[in-house]
Amino acid sequence: MSLLVARPSPLDDGRQSPAAASLQRGVRRLFAGLGHASVTELTLASGRRADVVALAPDGTLTIVEIKSSVVDFRTDGKWHTYRDFCDRLHFAVGHDFPTEILPEDVGIIVADAYGAAILREAPVHPLAGARRKAVTLRFAQAAAARLHALSDPEAAAGLGL
Repeated sequence: MSLLVARPSPLDDGRQSPAAASLQRGVRRLFAGLGHASVTELTLASGRRADVVALAPDGTLTIVEIKSSVVDFRTDGKWHTYRDFCDRLHFAVGHDFPTEILPEDVGIIVADAYGAAILREAPVHPLAGARRKAVTLRFAQAAAARLHALSDPEAAAGLGL
């Protein structure tokens, strides 16, 4: 007789603190309401993982870097590198985050577990065609692999989520 072992959802990767996970949920709800598809923890060609990547109906790519605290923001030196992989870059923070410390050339989203609002739209830095194609393919492969993992976790294990 075999025993079934409960597995964590492939969508819950355990990388985020509870505060960051709440912000992530609200950000994804915002983008879904705008008609954008989104994935979390997308590994980019640089090896860095973007917290949230949203793909608009027109192909525009937005990366959202979640900052759950001032310490999280001040100790993160990698966020600049995300600009090379998106048309827009936003920070997502909680309602009590002092937004005045965030750089002026990045969008600001204020979020909680139930939703989010864009306080400042990010400037547009259009991606080159080849880079857009590469990021969009990465996005599609990650989304398809995660969907596969929901219906068949054992077979999807080799897909490199």
